Order: sequence, then structure tokens, then C-alpha cells
Amino acid sequence: MEISGKTAIVTGAASGIGLCIATSLAEAGANVVMADIEKVAVEQAAHRLSGTNKQVLPVRVDVTQEQSVIDALADYFKAEAAYLAALPKGPNNYHPFRHTQAAIDRRNYVIDRMVELDARTLTGVVYSLVGRADAVPAPERRRQWRTVVRNLREVARHAEDRGRRVALEPVNRFETDFLNTCDQGLALIKAVGARNVKLHLDTFHMNIEEKNQAAAILKAGKHLGHFHACGSDRGTPGGDHIDWKPIVNALRKIKYKGDVVIESFTTDVKVIARAAAIWRKIEQNRNDIAVKGLANLRRLFGKKK
Repeated sequence: MEISGKTAIVTGAASGIGLCIATSLAEAGANVVMADIEKVAVEQAAHRLSGTNKQVLPVRVDVTQEQSVIDALADYFKAEAAYLAALPKGPNNYHPFRHTQAAIDRRNYVIDRMVELDARTLTGVVYSLVGRADAVPAPERRRQWRTVVRNLREVARHAEDRGRRVALEPVNRFETDFLNTCDQGLALIKAVGARNVKLHLDTFHMNIEEKNQAAAILKAGKHLGHFHACGSDRGTPGGDHIDWKPIVNALRKIKYKGDVVIESFTTDVKVIARAAAIWRKIEQNRNDIAVKGLANLRRLFGKKK
């Protein structure tokens, strides 16, 4: 049976037979969810398997408790969302056919699941590996650009056939070398030339890369398909140094009617915390990110509860 690229959930994975099974699956090319009641032990075991270049996710679960299993699966799907953009690591992430085709297949699989979940838009870093940041010569950059354009067209067709959209997110220079600004995102959208490919802007990343966030939103205009309202430290929006009023005014001016999403992270889900470089508590009370963040956004947007 071919298991490369498939996802396996292994219980009792911190030691013994469970660890042996998880190791064999990872070495055979599967992504492995390592579940065990011993949180520290399973995290240590997963760390040792991380060198397989496959997604290895440790989760603490008590299989005798239904809610514990539900929570563990929720952790997995959160991590899965963070890895939608993942391509195999290496010097030629955009080049080998088996790598780029695997990425296309991965996105198309997610789009099919979106239909089942009635989710409208595939968002985020759907064009590359998060964390791939390296200076490349101009000819190589142009070749990578052509490859991404060609592959995104295929994904866009798959999405359009199913009534879905794709929104490309420029992220900061520490997370990618490929797409950092609104201008670059719009250029990629134009090159792809598909009506269902939109732009996804995030205030955390724009705070690093844009000279003026409101101006970037205005430039995005009708192409804006998804929006993340995040604090400057990836914490509570409105509890940071970002000037939110011009951002809200710009969204209103372009008549943006899509979702405004608070994207933040805690240290609880280790695989996401590691990917997003969350090394400390962003807020002393993690619930403040949602509760105070939503209250701040309602105040800024003039929305009633």
C-alpha cells in the first residue's frame, strides 16, 4: 500500500510499539500524528522524528475520554491548516516535478474538503513553503515565478470548478523570500490571470513590509479576498501600536465585505508555535486575544454586539 503523503494517527506513540509504528510510517513517507497520554514524552519522541522531513505532530490524548480525543483532533486540524503551504525542504523547492506536483495535489485535496465544509476561500501562503527565505539570482527568481504561476493556474482551475476561491497572502521577509508586499501579490494575481484568485492581507506582516498599510489596502481594492486583523506582536488587535483607524477607513473605502479574522497563536500547540516563532506568551491571558480583540474590532468598525 502506498502511504507516502498520507496522514496516520498513532496512539501510544511516545514509546514501545506505538513509537516503532510511528517511526516506520514517517520513514515510509507518511505524515504522522503522534498521540499519547504523556505530553512531554510524545513531544520528545516527535522531535527525534522531525528529521524525516515529514510533518510529525505530537498531541496529548487520553483515548479513554471522548473529549480528549476531540480536542486532539482539533489540534491536528489547526496544525494542518498551518501546513497547507508546505513543500519539501531543500535547495530546489520550486523545481522538482515530484515536489511541485505534490504541492498541487495537496492544495486540490484541501479544496475538495472545503466543498464538504462549505468553506469559500483557501487562504494563506499557498504558493511556497513557510520559512523558505533565501536570496536567489534574478534568473532563478524568474524561473521560480513562472513555475508558481503555472502551478497556481492549475490550482485555481480546480478551485473554480468547485466554486471556491484562492487568496494569496504576502508574508514578512523572515517567513518567505517570494511574496512580501501587496504590490508583489497583485503582480502574481495578474500573472495567474484567474478571476477566483484574490489577495489576502495581514496587518502583522504589513506592519513589517508596507510603508503604509492603508495605502496597500486601497491599492488591493477589488482584489482583496481575505483580511487578518492582528496585533503588531501577533497578539490582541487594538492593544498594540498599529494605527487602526486608517486601516478601517481603507477597508470601508474599497467596500470590503469579506471576513476580518484575528489570527494569533499560543504556545500550547507546539508545531504551530514553532512555525510562527512564538517563544513566549503573547498575552498573559490567552482568551484576551479573542475577547478583547473582538471588542476592539467592534469598536473600531462601529459594530454592535
